[in-house]
Amino acid sequence: MWEKNNAMTSWKQKKIGVLLGGMSREREISLRTGHAVANALKSLGYQVQELDVDRGIAQRVHESQIEVAFLCLHGRYGEDGAIQGMLEVMGIPYTGSGVLASAMAMDKNLTKKMAASVGVRVPDWQVIRRDVGANLVFAPGRSQSPLPLPVIVKPNREGSTIGMAIVRKAEEFAPAVTAGLGFDESVLVESFITGREVTVAMLEQADAVGVGAGAYGNTPLQLPILEVIPKGGFYDFSSKYTKGMTEYQVPAKIAAPVAEEIGQASQKVWQALNLRGVARADFMIDAQGKSYFLEVNTIPGMTETSLVPKAAAAVGISFEALCERILTSVSL
Repeated sequence: MWEKNNAMTSWKQKKIGVLLGGMSREREISLRTGHAVANALKSLGYQVQELDVDRGIAQRVHESQIEVAFLCLHGRYGEDGAIQGMLEVMGIPYTGSGVLASAMAMDKNLTKKMAASVGVRVPDWQVIRRDVGANLVFAPGRSQSPLPLPVIVKPNREGSTIGMAIVRKAEEFAPAVTAGLGFDESVLVESFITGREVTVAMLEQADAVGVGAGAYGNTPLQLPILEVIPKGGFYDFSSKYTKGMTEYQVPAKIAAPVAEEIGQASQKVWQALNLRGVARADFMIDAQGKSYFLEVNTIPGMTETSLVPKAAAAVGISFEALCERILTSVSL
């Protein structure tokens, strides 16, 4: 215990930079996440400086002389390996997954390929890419869905359901793809799974003195499976971030074999992508009890309506303790 307390004292002597805001379409959520994390760490006695990320961030990080970065950036330039690469070059340790893992997890198509390669069940999907100078959806054979309806159409590299649409009628397909291609150069067309939506939060396990494990294929601590029950029937951006729009059940009331399958699938995805720090894997469970992996978030939200803090609270981990565990999983 003395060694662990001594390690925590050492951490509190370091200058922690909370990187928040950013340049993605999820900027406002990132600001909320960052402020919440910064306040939690300050309440525990850490030296914290908030840094709003823009194109001048490298200079400001250098001037701030932070020793560790706590990443609270959602979406492009924060969750996709970009900021991680900058920090690697600058020699500043940071929370969460590395450059390659972040980039792969941000790409839904690559993530699904990785998951399927290790035996994780995923919905059928196809990718539609935007031609240079032309909108591919109107090319021959592309005005109709490549999969049976209904399907989900979503940008390949966006989060928070931005640009996502459920297509139930043939005439809705082309407009949905056109809209999705407005957010990214490619979109996923994915079979729509009717059923229950659940999510699994995972935390990297640190050793006895608070130093991150850092090993490839490390086994994370799995928090209780949480079920998301949106009152509007679809867990869209509004349902995610508006109080009262969604109900949550944690632990989720699902059959033990299904829970076990989801837990094993989450671990496989974590290890296949070599994730670090904290991550959240999303699944659908159909009427027959089959689970389907959808995607993984490498910098999940940490707001008052976010899922990871809810799952942590269910096993007695306070928001402050959760932030501290994420921070001290960093390998210095």
